[in-house]
Formats: sequence, C-alpha cells, structure tokens
Amino acid sequence: MESMGKKKRPRRSFTPEFKAEIVELCRRGDRSVGQVAKDFELTETAVRAWVRQAEVDAGSREGLTSAEREELAALRRENRRLREDFDILKRATAFFAKETR
Repeated sequence: MESMGKKKRPRRSFTPEFKAEIVELCRRGDRSVGQVAKDFELTETAVRAWVRQAEVDAGSREGLTSAEREELAALRRENRRLREDFDILKRATAFFAKETR
C-alpha cells in the first residue's frame, strides 16, 4: 500500500468525550461529516463510524451497543483463553497417559 504513495498514519485513540463532541457537531448540521473530519484532521470513515455507533447507542439504529460490543470482546477473549487452557490440559493428559504405560 505504501508503494501507491500513501503514508500510513499511526493509530490514534480518542476519549469518549471527544468522540461525543464530534458526533454532536455532525448532528447539528452546520457542517458535513467530511468537513468536520477535515477540520479536526480525522478520517471521514472514523467520524461516520462514531456517528453510526452513537445512533445505535441511542436506540435509533439497529446494531450492537457499545456496552454489548465490550461484553462480546471480553467474552471472545475469555473463550480464546479457555480454549488455550483446554488444549494445554489435553496435551498434558496425553503426555501423562503415554508416560504411565
């Protein structure tokens, strides 16, 4: 992708308060989403995602709320850890079963 002349931006993180302010600016309708993104040096894709997520959280759009997304991510992490633990126990059982023969 870098060979196409585009520089990759470092990943930035933003506070929920900042995102809420950006969403509010977009909702007012004074400026377009693209203009708000440009004014704050953000990607238009990110701003649109924040607006969409705010609509989901407010109940005006279908989808997973922020709380549901966080819970899902936590459950996926736990599930991955439990699978790894199970795999380790399975290998240990096979090892000790082989040793006792």
